[in-house]
Amino acid sequence: MTDPARVRRHAERVRELVASVVRTQIKDPRLGMITITDARITADLRDATVFYTVLGDAAAQSGTAAALDSANGMLRSTVGKALGLRHSPTLTFVLDDVQDQVKHIDDLLAAARHADAEVQRLAANAQYAGEAQPYRVEDEDEDEETEGAERETADRAEERR
Repeated sequence: MTDPARVRRHAERVRELVASVVRTQIKDPRLGMITITDARITADLRDATVFYTVLGDAAAQSGTAAALDSANGMLRSTVGKALGLRHSPTLTFVLDDVQDQVKHIDDLLAAARHADAEVQRLAANAQYAGEAQPYRVEDEDEDEETEGAERETADRAEERR
């Protein structure tokens, strides 16, 4: 069994190494404004997934993906040497679409706020469909009669004892 703390340390180290190599050693013109956001490594330390974001449009994202794929061998050897493991982990690069998800969630929240405002506007002018008090309310006279009948029943039960 591999220690989870060790796996986390190696994942963090992979993230730092890839970010450093991308910043200093890769000179591919297709490489856009890239940020390495996260790295995850399997428990057997054989496969690493590196998440990245790219500033720009779809063309910049596809160019950066191609540049990372072409530099995968150099990145893997650098990571393998630095980690000192028996087997260098294979690197898989995944575009981290957090910004798209954040925008989608913001749009959903704005739509919910708009719908809530509409409900509040409609509720301000609303009136009851029936009576103001739809539940049956017993009169005080009926309450006194019920209490009297209950007392009589309790008195009879005591007399029988």
